[in-house]
Amino acid sequence: MNIIPENLEIHKANKALENIIDNTKIKEKLLYKVKSDFHDIYVVKNKFGKFLKYKDTYQAGIFDCDNYKGNLPYINYFLIPYLMNKNAKNVLFIGMGSGKIINQYEVLFEKLNKIDIVDIEEYIFPVAEKYFDFKVSDKMNFYLQDGIIYLKNSKTKYDVIITDIAGNEGCDTRFCEDEFFKIIKSRLTAKGIFVINLPSSRDIFNKKNEFFLNTLNNLKEIFSNINLYNGETSNKIFYKTFFNIDKPVFDITNAILICTNKNTINKDKDIEEIYLKLNIKMEEYLKDKTEIQNIF
Repeated sequence: MNIIPENLEIHKANKALENIIDNTKIKEKLLYKVKSDFHDIYVVKNKFGKFLKYKDTYQAGIFDCDNYKGNLPYINYFLIPYLMNKNAKNVLFIGMGSGKIINQYEVLFEKLNKIDIVDIEEYIFPVAEKYFDFKVSDKMNFYLQDGIIYLKNSKTKYDVIITDIAGNEGCDTRFCEDEFFKIIKSRLTAKGIFVINLPSSRDIFNKKNEFFLNTLNNLKEIFSNINLYNGETSNKIFYKTFFNIDKPVFDITNAILICTNKNTINKDKDIEEIYLKLNIKMEEYLKDKTEIQNIF
């Protein structure tokens, strides 16, 4: 079963701002297209940067404009594990995207032994190399496979596991269920960190936001500490960059959950290191941490 993010909206968009978006024409140059067993894949370039699309939806990309340069901004939350354990050695990405975050991990985590990358889309690896400057290293292992099947067969214990899986058809609920989270937990080291990106209403703790809250409850049964980042900084950057709008328009956000048995974030020096190495101001993203409420 797939969850369509737009179907999670509880509140209607501001009509005036929605009209601005509807009337904004963004000219795109098609760089690449191919049809796989799973997606209609496009790589496009516009005045904001270069992007990977599955049919009509942006899946990954690199912004390169005056307002913002870098990954799709929500992916910057995936750097928070560095502030929790900068000595991570083994990392797993389920879902590759442009691959930029993977190369950033290599820059940050100086003790990395290996990075395993799992994606079911056969074209994603060459596309990342050719169009998004992804750099392959001898620390990387690529698996063309369903993420759940990979985890069931893997024997590796990881310090960090990041799951970011969605397509134009929505979010696959298999990756949001109790069974999947138990497998994840069994593949983490004692101080391992699990990061998952989930679609949610911006009104996160509204009882109508059932998909996100049910998933959160599943995670709470398995992990002793869960940090929630509501995605508001990412939303503001996105709307400002694409539409010159100073606030989010639609009632949808990327809610980032960081699950672990250790709940310490080392700020100051490590935040400064991220800025010096990657030119990303993590303070903005850390402000989005949201206290988890008991709903059910």
